[in-house]
Amino acid sequence: MHVHSWSSRLFDIILIVVLSLFALLTLLPFIYVVSASFTPSEVLLQKGFVLFPTQFSLEAYTYIFSTQVLTRSLLITIFITVAGTFINLVFTALMAYPLARTGLMWRKPIMMMIVFTMLFSGGMIPSFLVVKSLGMLGTYWSLLIPGAISAFNLIILKNFFQQLPDGLEESAKIDGCNDLMILLRIVLPLSLPAIATFALFYAVGHWNTFFQAILYINDSDKWPIQVLLRQIVILSMGSVGDASSMGESYVPPGETTKMATIVVATVPILLVYPFLQKHFAKGVLLGSVKG
Repeated sequence: MHVHSWSSRLFDIILIVVLSLFALLTLLPFIYVVSASFTPSEVLLQKGFVLFPTQFSLEAYTYIFSTQVLTRSLLITIFITVAGTFINLVFTALMAYPLARTGLMWRKPIMMMIVFTMLFSGGMIPSFLVVKSLGMLGTYWSLLIPGAISAFNLIILKNFFQQLPDGLEESAKIDGCNDLMILLRIVLPLSLPAIATFALFYAVGHWNTFFQAILYINDSDKWPIQVLLRQIVILSMGSVGDASSMGESYVPPGETTKMATIVVATVPILLVYPFLQKHFAKGVLLGSVKG
């Protein structure tokens, strides 16, 4: 028994060390980006890699916020994330609830069509033509409506609704509740773990929206922050800040500007996760048990 206990403790120690090393490896790039954003540009160019800044500077952040370009893109992304997540949750819940009821007419054919969309899609060009024909090209609706429902999330949420006791619905009907009242007052409050989980999934997807914005929005004033980040990091676009407001001989900090923009584009969505963490694991697992 003593040998078994000693071997178990040794295995736990090795496992903790290995997992800690992997966690550190995943954190290193983000630590580098944050440290580089607070490092003077000449020091970063000289050293190349700075894990902990020896000199602290807010030059890059002062520069990127010297105009409204980054702030506008950030506000646009926040709007797209909030509005898009709300639309996603409303449409997903309204479709998942009736499909969770076994007495629904044409339930199986509808589910087959939903699963079909997970395996096959129209592709980029047909999707673009649909968005254009509906008059959504160049508007934020093109980023909100085409992906209003995720087939995978819909199926998981449907399975979650199916696990709720049937007696709750029957009792509510006896009390005079209709289907919508049952969904709003009974089903959704009991499904908060699943709703919070899918809210996080949808929110991260909208926050990182990139390809659709490039396809459907040509006006640079309407770009979300991920598209602006692409312009800065890949295409080295320097118009994010106003160099003239920093001084006549001021040279924009190229590399630290990229790092500061990455931090601004990443940190807000990271701050959302701790508020939903307690629901995350429970919400994912509960809906995946029953088919």
